[in-house]
Order: sequence, then structure tokens, then C-alpha cells
Amino acid sequence: MFEASTYTSRRKRLYNQIDSGLLLFLGNDESPMNYADNPFHYRQDSTFLYFFGLSYAGLAAVVDIDEGRDIVFGDDLTVEDIVWMGTQPTLAERCRKVGVTDVRPLKALTNYLDDTRKKKRKIHFLPPYRAEHKISLLQLLAIPPEDSAQKASREFIQAVVEQRNTKTEEEIVQIDKAVTTTADMHLTAMKMVRPGLLESQIAAAVHEVALAAGGNLAFPIIATVHGETLHNHYHGNRLQNGQMFLLDAGAETALGYGGDLSSTMPVDDHFTERQREIYDVSLKSHDAAMAMLAPGTPFRDVHLTACRAIAAGLKELGFMKGDVDEAVAAGAHALFFPCGTGHMMGLDIHDMENLGEKHVGYGGQEKSTQFGLKSLRLARPLEPGFVLTVEPGIYFIPELIDMWKGEGRHAEFINYDKVESYKDFGGLRNEECYVITEDGSRLLGKPIPKRWQDVEAMKS
Repeated sequence: MFEASTYTSRRKRLYNQIDSGLLLFLGNDESPMNYADNPFHYRQDSTFLYFFGLSYAGLAAVVDIDEGRDIVFGDDLTVEDIVWMGTQPTLAERCRKVGVTDVRPLKALTNYLDDTRKKKRKIHFLPPYRAEHKISLLQLLAIPPEDSAQKASREFIQAVVEQRNTKTEEEIVQIDKAVTTTADMHLTAMKMVRPGLLESQIAAAVHEVALAAGGNLAFPIIATVHGETLHNHYHGNRLQNGQMFLLDAGAETALGYGGDLSSTMPVDDHFTERQREIYDVSLKSHDAAMAMLAPGTPFRDVHLTACRAIAAGLKELGFMKGDVDEAVAAGAHALFFPCGTGHMMGLDIHDMENLGEKHVGYGGQEKSTQFGLKSLRLARPLEPGFVLTVEPGIYFIPELIDMWKGEGRHAEFINYDKVESYKDFGGLRNEECYVITEDGSRLLGKPIPKRWQDVEAMKS
């Protein structure tokens, strides 16, 4: 964890951001896979981690704005627990390391909240994303699970987003470390990929790199010869000649900060000519987006620049036709690029997605409903300290192609005869992480090969 002063100052800012009431933080519990003593890998709630730094199950906390108190609620381990888990610091000892001296048993939370409610003071909470949090809100505040998201505190959400969106130097150091480990994961795959291997073998080697660095995975590994499936977590295919392999994987540090990179490589020693052509179009889009990263630039404009580069490149190759600007405005390019160019990242790879993209990535503005553009997670003007990804890609999705062609959708912009011949192509993308600086942006982590010539050189 960071120094106690980091967490103390973060909580202190909340007192200046929220006028009155009590802020309720629900920590994550263990999540059993198939029985209570066999849980999934534990991960603390990111907002709890940000303000309290305690990565342990069974905790809750409050920041009482009116009373000026920061309290952690939880229970110490019993001797029975210690038999299985070994000697552990007391909860009070742990809390002192994050600047909290008021520590109470978990059962005391109910009385504390009941007393707050009797005094008709506001209790702020964040929208829950786990079932146990919804149940806790029902038990503690009598809020039905189906109403919990709607009744979450907008004021609390905005205060958290305002703090967490702008990364401090010590956070950037952690993210930089995570991205460097992530780069090693991708370099491992580039050297390893060859015909005959299973996707699972590469995924296992990539996971090993994250674990060996002292952390874990930041999100489930995407390691696939079917890059056209944007979030493909199936690893059962055997690599074959002529295919491309897409890896989207990231490491998380021991403090919970993550890296997120994507790379695409040939299964053989070299890309085919048509793979190189599409790869180059995608890379030009990536470079065009990267060149725009600077304070004050709306990321929506960055995204649309990437889209226009893809449309222009595909028009040159005969996949699209007509006016490029009109095609992008209509959303015709989304046949090949149905997602966003990037997203915020930090303690979450899609940072604070549980608090709502409208607040995190749009500054409270409404999102578009247009196919493709509606999947853009970040649109707001960029600010120094924002950490984000740049990851345009090109995907040939057979089912989407069939649907659009059958509907005659955007026929004035799409050459469906040409597209039909590429339904077996798959998909590709490259992804990098950047921090916005006072005068531009800076690449995080060590670079990995992006040009197809450099990717091929890794395999020789």
C-alpha cells in the first residue's frame, strides 16, 4: 500500500467535495467458485482500495462528513482462521497503516447506520455491482436490490470520479510498472506463437509472467486466432498456418493498478499480403489517434479521427466507397470497427465502469445511441493526469456482415462483394497506454513492436 498520508489526503478531499451526510463504503467479500472454502482470486472493490488501501475481505467503512470520522468496520481473525491462514496483523494494525484509528466490529455498522437514519442524515452509497452489496444495502438500509443503482448518490459518484480520474505521480508509477510487465507478457507471446500450439498454452505462459512479477492478471486473457470476437476468452483452438493471433492481456500490480495492451501477430513467421494491408490501415488509425492526445482535446474527436483513418484506408483497398466523412457520420465504418478507440484505466482496466460511463468518460453528458459510437467509453476533453488506452482495430465479423448486407445497410458506402471475400479474415488491433501530460501525452511502460516488420522480426 501507499503511505498513510496518501489515503488520509484522499479521504480529506471528500470532506471538501460533499457538504453533509455519511459516505458508506462496502468492501468486497470472498466469492466462492463452487463451495465456501474454494473462492475465486480475491480482489477488493477499487473505490474501497483507493480510499482505504485495505485488500482484505469482510470490511466496510464510513467517512462521516458531519461527525468528521473515518471508521473501518470488520472483525479480527479467530484462532480457527489463523490455523488455516497463518499469523496475521490485527485489523487495528492494518488500519493504522492507512491512517485510520477508529476500528469497530462489523456488527456495529448496523447500529451506526440506524442511528444515522434516525437523525435523518443522508447516507451516500455507490451503485453496487456485486450481489452481496445489493443484499447488504437491503439489510442495512432497507433498499430493495432492484432499486439500489437508482438510489445511489450522484454526489458521491461525482466526488469519486473527480478524484480517481486524475492520477497522481505515485499512481502513474504503479501503472507504468503494470504496463511494463504487460509488455513482457506480449513479448513472450510474440516469441512463442507458431503453428501447432494451443491458445491455452500461450495464455498459460502469459499468465505466468504476470504472477512472476508479484501481481496477477488485470482481466481475463484474450488469446485467440479469432480476433474478430472482441472479447474472446475461449482458448481451445490449435494455431494453424495462415492465421493471425490476437493477444489482449494485462498485468495488475500488488497495489491493484493495471496495464492493458493488445498485439496481433502472424502464426507463421510472416503476415500474408492481405493481412499486412489491413494491419497497416489499422496502424495508421492508431498513429492518427495517438498524435491527437493532448489536454483539452475531446476524446470523441480522437475516436472519430481514428474512424476516418480506417474508412479512408478501407476505401483505398476497395472495401468502402463514397465520401469518407459522410460514411463515418452515418456509422458505416462500424461494420469494421464497432467499438471505441480507448478507455480510462487505473485501479480498474475500464476505470470506474461500475460508476457509469456517463460520469467517468462523458462528464455527465449523454452517450450516442448510434451503433459503434455507443460503445465509445471515453468522449470527454482530456486533462493532465488522465490515463487511457488507444486501441482502434479492424474486424470482419461474419454474422454482422450477413445482417448488414441482408438489410442493405449503408450500401452507398460499403462494397459488400469485396467484404464477402474477407469473411474468414478475423480481426486485429494494437493497443497502448498513455498518460496525458501538461503539453501532450506520454507512452506508459516499455514499448512493444507495432509495425508488422518489427512484429515479424520478433519471430526470427
